[in-house]
Amino acid sequence: MNVRQPCSAFGGLRPGAHALGLLTVLLGGCTAGPDFNPPDAPKVEGYTKEKLGQTAAAQGITGGQSQRFAVGSDVNPAWWTLFNSKQINAFVEEAVRNHPDVASAQYALRAARETALAEQGGLFPQVSASGTSTRERSSASGGTPASIYTLHNASVDVSYSLDLFGGTRRQIEAKWAAADYQRFQLEATYLSLTANVVTAALTDASLQAQIAATEDIVRLQQDQLTRIQRQFALGAVPASDVLSQQSTLAQTQATLPSLQKQRAQQRNALMAYLGRLPNQDRGESVNLASLSLPRTLPVSLPSSLVRQRPDIRAAEATLHEATASVGVAIANMLPQVSLSASYGSNAGSPGKLFSAETIAWTVAASVSQKLVDGGTLYHTKEASVATFEQDLATYKSTVISAFQNVADSLRAIQYDAKALQADMTAEKASHDSLIMAQEQYKTGAVDYPTVSTAQQTYQNAVITRVKAQATRYTDTVALYQSLGGGWWNRDDQTEQAYPRIKPGHFAGPAQSAALSSSTLSQNKKVQTQ
Repeated sequence: MNVRQPCSAFGGLRPGAHALGLLTVLLGGCTAGPDFNPPDAPKVEGYTKEKLGQTAAAQGITGGQSQRFAVGSDVNPAWWTLFNSKQINAFVEEAVRNHPDVASAQYALRAARETALAEQGGLFPQVSASGTSTRERSSASGGTPASIYTLHNASVDVSYSLDLFGGTRRQIEAKWAAADYQRFQLEATYLSLTANVVTAALTDASLQAQIAATEDIVRLQQDQLTRIQRQFALGAVPASDVLSQQSTLAQTQATLPSLQKQRAQQRNALMAYLGRLPNQDRGESVNLASLSLPRTLPVSLPSSLVRQRPDIRAAEATLHEATASVGVAIANMLPQVSLSASYGSNAGSPGKLFSAETIAWTVAASVSQKLVDGGTLYHTKEASVATFEQDLATYKSTVISAFQNVADSLRAIQYDAKALQADMTAEKASHDSLIMAQEQYKTGAVDYPTVSTAQQTYQNAVITRVKAQATRYTDTVALYQSLGGGWWNRDDQTEQAYPRIKPGHFAGPAQSAALSSSTLSQNKKVQTQ
């Protein structure tokens, strides 16, 4: 993209054609600076070196289903409904309805669009009208007595700055690009909020399951301690066995406060996402065992990702604004032409206003061009070019991060399935080992520390398996988020608050027709069918 071209109307003129070119400019104007074209998507075929296939499965457990990657499939805009949890659906709806970040982003978009519409006023003539009525007394001089009279004045003034080199049009373009940026910031806010709500609810469910599993193990270990104490009272086992079991039980009980603290803090985070205060927690929660794992996962084509990710689109809008600003800076270096006219009347009585003898009018045209400014305009233009280059680098960095996010999510889902399968095997093996150790202890084949070690190994295996179950869900959420969340397919009640911008398009003046202050103040509510 050439950001230094001055004005397309002068490009390629022969020496003898400058007069014709100047006439074309005066009649139709031109637009200084480069025209913006979105950067091309990376020319790659996938996100990972290996071809995506189907994940492993762990039979007979929640979250153990295999998942299939559907390359090129579109993203469901209400992707959280695929977990088949009414509580998750309710959480998302409440968060979008109540969280102030959504309202803040909506009003930021409204302000940006109103600013762009205000900037468009520069394309039209500015007309002002004035009227005065004054009572005056003239002083006596040369034998002429003083007199008192009334003077009435009415006038209409018109001024118009010719946008010959497109400086005003480029400024309007920049403002609409800034509105596009706020549009995608709103989508990014929406996407982050919904993903955070679902992730928080799943993490809370995981911690709840870990606490329940730990409490079950504590009860089993307490029962075992009771049996050992009875045997010790009968002289059947040594005191060291009682102490060993007491130590094992205490270590297990010590893990509960940490889990409870984590869950309490996770509940506070969830309440914040819902727009509630911590003390407004009503105890609603998600049961990990009741969830469904989406069996088919969409994987957008790399060429589509750059049109779907709100952060990439926001970076693109910033680049668009910087491109237009280069045109503004170039236009400011060129001659500025303005027209003005005034039509008015001065009369001693209102009835004589605008009579033939009282009419006065003026018409004027002016051309101004700075000849010496100490390099201010030139360096301003160079600064805008540098800003463009900076924003282009930022855009490229955003694209790289987006592709990394998708690749990370795909890898996580692939390895999460294998990890859960291995954790299930480890849990079963540790449970069988514990049963065997307990039986061998009864026959005197092993000492009690062997049983205690088997208990701790089983406890760790259970907690690890619960974490692995939840991780499959949360990493699935991360994939939907990294793919953009399907905002381009969403149909919600605030559509009029920001006219739909499909991937590959920008907002503009025509799309702002549906904008109104009343619709912007409405709450956003997602279709979850």
